[in-house]
Amino acid sequence: MRREADTAGPRVKICGVTRREDALVAEELGADFVGFILSSGFGRSVPEAEIPDLVRGLAPSRVAVLVDERPGRAVALAEGAEAAVVQLHGEEPPDVARAIREAGSWTVWKAVRARAVEDVARAVLDYGDWVDGLLIEGWKAGVTGGGGARLALDPERVRASIPAHLTFVLAGGLKPDSVGRAITRFRPDVVDVSSGVEGEPGRKDREKVRRFIAETRLHSGMRSS
Repeated sequence: MRREADTAGPRVKICGVTRREDALVAEELGADFVGFILSSGFGRSVPEAEIPDLVRGLAPSRVAVLVDERPGRAVALAEGAEAAVVQLHGEEPPDVARAIREAGSWTVWKAVRARAVEDVARAVLDYGDWVDGLLIEGWKAGVTGGGGARLALDPERVRASIPAHLTFVLAGGLKPDSVGRAITRFRPDVVDVSSGVEGEPGRKDREKVRRFIAETRLHSGMRSS
């Protein structure tokens, strides 16, 4: 299993980007990853025809966020976005994760909406051999993702449940004024934000993005090695 190179602290993923100008702001301000929801039917979904212009020339790693796509379709969307990471955010079984992982040179993250630490441990058992990382967020009824559900579990138990070979991506309810505490408590490898840096749905706010990244860098010593 391949893991992204470590940095001095948590890396930042700005997700749910729908506009070229927001992608460029994320790049300018130092985001490590920019995420695009490529599956249709969600509030921040990007039409397939717009993907090439949206991702053109971006320096940050592109994350293709997919929800319950068939492997062939997932691969086509990820290739169209020149994705470095494929994030599976639905109910994809391990064999689908494996097929997508083996179809390209990208990294694969599996999202987990955790109601209990046991949900994290189960995901490690089910997916740990076939993905490179787990994105952990809180559970919220009737929400696939993007519901802003904060992870309300014991930080030490969550961290202990994730083996060293898997990247730990923390998501759910993060904002500029809460990301520092979340880093201190959970010690993630990556912090993921979408609505927490928006002025209105689907439109990123430059100052919020700047503050979020600045707060993350300020707490760069709080991630586990």
